[in-house]
Amino acid sequence: MAEYDPVGILRVLHNHRVRFVVIGGVAARLRGAPLITQDLDVTPAADRANLRALAEALTALGARLRTPKEPDGVSFPITAEMLAAADAWTLITSRGDLDLAFTPDGTGGYRDLAASSDMLQVSDDPPLRVSVASLADVIRSKEAAGRAKDRAAMPLLRQTLEEVERANGPS
Repeated sequence: MAEYDPVGILRVLHNHRVRFVVIGGVAARLRGAPLITQDLDVTPAADRANLRALAEALTALGARLRTPKEPDGVSFPITAEMLAAADAWTLITSRGDLDLAFTPDGTGGYRDLAASSDMLQVSDDPPLRVSVASLADVIRSKEAAGRAKDRAAMPLLRQTLEEVERANGPS
């Protein structure tokens, strides 16, 4: 299993000019929620050019399908056509686990999430800024997913959103 390096994954996506929005636990953490997560979730744009760039980035990351029975993952053809064949992918990469969700629960996908996202700096050396979903959108998606782990995180996410809105105004 690769050491978890979400900034490393984001840098490879950025360097391949993949258009995406960071969602899930990493987005919540970047927005101030004290959550712990061991994977990076992103929503990529689903147009053909972006899927080609995504396929190149995933190839560079040595992406493989993540399965419970295969700790090193399962190889698959990483092409734009293959990526377009499913709405979600759970992957293991040379830099840790990466989940792709083209239309996360409760959202309209990339355009919907990008509309209320912000470019946030995730690394200083060298500088790296990426699009990060709003905390309200993270909450909306996790509520719609309804998984036990998402329900457990809701009080903390809502409290963080209230604190951020009190300090900065609505996000």
